[in-house]
Amino acid sequence: MTALICGSFAYDTIMVFRDRFKNHILPDQVHILNVAFHVPEMRREFGGCAGNIAYNLKLLGGNPLPMGTVGIDFGPYAEWMDTNGINRTHVTARRDSYTAQAFITTDMDDNQITAFHPGAMDEAHHNRVTDARGVTIGMVSPDGRQGMIDHAGQFVDAGIPFVFDPGQGLPLFGGEDLKVFIDQATWVCVNDYESQLLQERTGYSPHEIAEQVDALIVTRGGEGSYIYTENQRIEVPVASTPDIVDPTGCGDAYRGGLLYGLLHSMNWETTGRIAALMGAIKIQHHGTQNHGFDPDDFRRMYRESFGADFG
Repeated sequence: MTALICGSFAYDTIMVFRDRFKNHILPDQVHILNVAFHVPEMRREFGGCAGNIAYNLKLLGGNPLPMGTVGIDFGPYAEWMDTNGINRTHVTARRDSYTAQAFITTDMDDNQITAFHPGAMDEAHHNRVTDARGVTIGMVSPDGRQGMIDHAGQFVDAGIPFVFDPGQGLPLFGGEDLKVFIDQATWVCVNDYESQLLQERTGYSPHEIAEQVDALIVTRGGEGSYIYTENQRIEVPVASTPDIVDPTGCGDAYRGGLLYGLLHSMNWETTGRIAALMGAIKIQHHGTQNHGFDPDDFRRMYRESFGADFG
């Protein structure tokens, strides 16, 4: 059982400014802004939605097959994938581009200034779903605009059910585009902000979306998640966590758990709880791929959080 995860790979360069932006940016002078922030603390993380989701599904013992387009600087990330046993057969290197990169500066108020370079990600449409073999389900996650459109259509043509997970790519599409994605998808997964934007652009309510797919999954941060099916709304609680260190990548961790449940034909209550626990584990670590566990630990944490076993 294999999940083909179409989406981005990226380097996240995170810098910490040990002060507050507001102390150095004059509101009445932003038209001539020229500011340098001293950032002695910096780390570089492996990221991107396809990479993150694949990493989390692999932790659970699933078989992820990520598909994305990267650049000439992908070497360290490739080694990381190999170390973690993640198949990169369909990770295509473009020799005329850099891998997508986010440069994030955070201040002491948790404000962020981010510059994002898409790089090779915008060439994702050169990859084709039909190049992969033995795929059970698919996912269209944030990627180059044309790549997302093409891959959704290719999943349909191949008869492969897939999750539409627009994420940060949602602003790239108008209402009619999004209606087509919903019509094509088997499942739709968004966070609460993206859910509102999806509703505004399509005019559909959550229940109207759920009537067109097998399920609409809406993550709600610390308030858990909703899973809308044609006839009901299932409320999934959050999993207990002793520490909140870094929420970045929690949504991708959740989606790794979602794919695991779908691959194993689990019911929505169990699938949602596995996904929620993945997010809770991730939030206790910096970065998006620095957490880990073994199967016995995961089952223990699941039992402690929800009072039952799964699978």
